[in-house]
Amino acid sequence: MSWFEPKAEKPAIPPAKALWAICPKCKSHMPKEEWKANNAICPKCNYHGRLSARERIAQVADEGTFSEVFREVSYSDHLGFHDASGDYRTKVEATIAKTGEKESVVMGTCEISGHKAMLGVMDFSFMGGSLGTGTGERIARACEQAIAERRPLVIFSASGGARMHEGILSLMQMAKTSAAIGRLKDAGLPYISVLTDPTTGGVSASYAMLGDINVTEPKALIGFAGRRVIENTIHQKLPADFQSAEYLEKHGFIDKIVERKDMKSFLAKMLNYWGF
Repeated sequence: MSWFEPKAEKPAIPPAKALWAICPKCKSHMPKEEWKANNAICPKCNYHGRLSARERIAQVADEGTFSEVFREVSYSDHLGFHDASGDYRTKVEATIAKTGEKESVVMGTCEISGHKAMLGVMDFSFMGGSLGTGTGERIARACEQAIAERRPLVIFSASGGARMHEGILSLMQMAKTSAAIGRLKDAGLPYISVLTDPTTGGVSASYAMLGDINVTEPKALIGFAGRRVIENTIHQKLPADFQSAEYLEKHGFIDKIVERKDMKSFLAKMLNYWGF
């Protein structure tokens, strides 16, 4: 090759993260196609990875039966909140554009193996699945519709807690959703709460733990405050498995750990037990 001839361009090599999925628990690498085909479950340690709300709905609801409700209900920015990284409105609008969702929970009516239900699924990719005014309003309205239509309620939680960009209005949603679920139970309708990884903060301290039956997936992180905060407060070292699904089941905070592949049949069995 002569010195004046242009060099052939090197073929572009995709970054590792574009090819491999890495288990958050055991750090095993596997092709992304394998991870997706296995429903985001690690074949090495059985860790159940995070799913989007739409992926979860597709796994649980009978095909063609899910009908979304309250999609128009979204966030509020009464405080005009902003910090060093920018304003809240810009951040949440960017999240809406990226995820295609308008809030951190998707609500709708559906059938689960032929059993009617009101289904809610939180999406951690929407601002950490945080509990905002729109989230609380959607859940409260879902409870009202469930009562009107005599539907049991199923909610999959995945959250980092209250959305502090909305201040006290966000914290108010803890009481609002809890009261709405109270009215649902007064109407004689069951509520099944499924806590997925992670379910923490104000969500775990409100509606996520109020189910007639509370279940979770294997190895999910469930708790209120973070490990370091608790250890620094009580000046004690916490057990290695503290705030894991297995720890909570052992100590009576969770009724059952259910594998993802068995979740739909488990929910159908519970709904059938209640006569729906």
